[in-house]
Amino acid sequence: MSSAQPDPSSSPVAASLAHRVPDLGALELLLAVARLGSLGAAAREVGITQPAASSRIRSMERQLGVALVDRSPRGSRLTDAGALVTDWARRIVEAAEAFDAGAQALRDRRDSRLRVAASMTIAEYLLPGWLLALRAQRPDTAVSLLAGNSAAVAARLLSDEADLGFVEGLTVPKGLDSVVIAHDHLIVVTAPAHPWARRRRPLAAAELASTPLILREKGSGTRQVLDAALGGLARPLIELSSTTAVKAAAVSGAGPAVLSELAVGEEMAMRRLVRVPVADVSLARDLRAVWPTGHRPVGPARELLSLTRG
Repeated sequence: MSSAQPDPSSSPVAASLAHRVPDLGALELLLAVARLGSLGAAAREVGITQPAASSRIRSMERQLGVALVDRSPRGSRLTDAGALVTDWARRIVEAAEAFDAGAQALRDRRDSRLRVAASMTIAEYLLPGWLLALRAQRPDTAVSLLAGNSAAVAARLLSDEADLGFVEGLTVPKGLDSVVIAHDHLIVVTAPAHPWARRRRPLAAAELASTPLILREKGSGTRQVLDAALGGLARPLIELSSTTAVKAAAVSGAGPAVLSELAVGEEMAMRRLVRVPVADVSLARDLRAVWPTGHRPVGPARELLSLTRG
C-alpha cells in the first residue's frame, strides 16, 4: 500500500514568505528596469554591475516561476507578467519606505533625549566631562541627570526612568548588567585640627571601624564598600545624603569622613582636609556603568558609555 507523499508547499520552509517573495533589492531593480527601459541603466542606478543585475533578475524569475524581462540589443522591456509584478513591487517598496520612515522617527525620538542616573561621586566629579564630550557629538540630544545613591540608580533603571546608570557600590544591583568604566579609592580625611591629622602611624582598621564617622546614607556605594572592608561600622556621627555635604561637614571640623579621592583633591591641595593613612585594609572600588539585564545601551546611551571608556 502506497503512502501519501507530503505536499512540499505545506512545509515550514516553503510556507515562508522570505522564500517565496523577492527581496527589496530585487524589487527595486525591477522598478528601475521598468522606469529606465535598460538593464544596464537600472544596474547603475542601484549601484551594481550589469552582470549582477542580470543574475538578480534571472534569480527572481526562477523564484516566481515566470519571465519578467525581455532582453534585446535595443534594451529591456517588461513582459506582461513583469508589468503586473512591477505594480505589486511598487506597492511593496512604498510600504517599505513608510516602514523605514516610521523606524527613523522612532530612532529620532529615542535619540532626542538621554536619561542618566548616577551615584553621587560619579555624578559630581566624572559625568560633567563625559556629558560635555557627548554634547559635542550630539548637540540636539537633551540630557537629564538624576543623581542618587546606588540603590536609587538601580530603581530608576528597573522602572524605565533612566536609559543608562552609573554606580560605585561593591556589587551590581540585581536585574542589571554592568561594565567597569574606572577605578577609585576611598580615603579617610579630617580637618587639619583633628587629632588624626597629626598621627605618626597609620590608623588601624579596627579603630576606624569603631569610630563614629561622617557617613553617606545606607544604600550609597561608598558606605557599602566601607562597611564590607571593615566588617561593620560604628553608629554614624552624622549621616548625610550627598558627597558634597559629607565633605563640607569634614572641612568644618565635625569629624572624620571617608570619601572618594576624586572628591577631595582640591581640599587636600589647599590643606582644608588631611588624608589619614589606614593600615591593613583596602578601600579600592570599581565604578560601573549599568543597564537592565539584556538591554544593551543604544543610541546616545551607547555613545556616552563609549566616552566613559575612552
